[in-house]
Amino acid sequence: MKGTSFAGRTAVITGAGGGIGRAAAIQAAHKGARLALTDVDTERLAETVALVEDHVVHHEAFDISHEDSVAAFAHRTLVHGPVDIVMNIAGVATWGRIEDLTSQHWRDSIEIDLMGPIHVLSAFVPPMIETGNGGHIVNVSSPAGLFGLPVNAPYSAAKFGLHGVSEVLRFDLAQHGIGVTLVCPGAVKTPAGDGFTIAGVDREHPALVKTVSDWKRNGVSPEEAAAAMIRGAESGKYLVFTSQDVRAAHYLQRYVPKAYEAAMRRLNRRLSRVIAEAEEPHYV
Repeated sequence: MKGTSFAGRTAVITGAGGGIGRAAAIQAAHKGARLALTDVDTERLAETVALVEDHVVHHEAFDISHEDSVAAFAHRTLVHGPVDIVMNIAGVATWGRIEDLTSQHWRDSIEIDLMGPIHVLSAFVPPMIETGNGGHIVNVSSPAGLFGLPVNAPYSAAKFGLHGVSEVLRFDLAQHGIGVTLVCPGAVKTPAGDGFTIAGVDREHPALVKTVSDWKRNGVSPEEAAAAMIRGAESGKYLVFTSQDVRAAHYLQRYVPKAYEAAMRRLNRRLSRVIAEAEEPHYV
């Protein structure tokens, strides 16, 4: 797959208010890209815009799960010229045991983590095809879009879906010179609880706090994750990992399935014990 340079190209970045999205905006600007930025948080988006102000052609805050808002953003962005790169980074993590999940938990995950990126792709990719200049799509999935991670069912439903969309588009869009990169980040050192929901538990329970802290301790910085993502787009790589543990798990899943299954069972037992300890009391 042909890679895409950021220099002189216009990149749409969702989730630009912080974390990987902000880091990607800063790094894309350093590479000479023009930027169209969005985030659901108005104040955090403004902070990012202030950091890359000279490169921003358009920005506005809205929820990407709202199709009409995405369409309006695309219309106002495309007034400034064609878009060459789309980076779907915005998302939330919704976890929980099935007995603790409500239909709203499932809907939030699907609407934000799957339909949100689909709205963005639907708004920007057809004009990219029509312009005929090629380009690149970067979709941020997750290890939960590859593996059977414990208590990740809502998040996995969305991230496996985005994985599937990306897998199809990598072939559908090749004829138009548009590349696709699917990013599956491991742990990233973002603020605790940032866009993170676990149904049915006390998030302040010491066992859960320690588990989340241990998981993030070996994570990469948002800047490292963004750099891996951008390198993937520049080199035309389809599947991008930001940490070696996810790469190793993917290898086991593909080539040593028995070892992968054993690892998933161990992880499930371990996290299930923690969730049971941190379970919120049920009142009758």
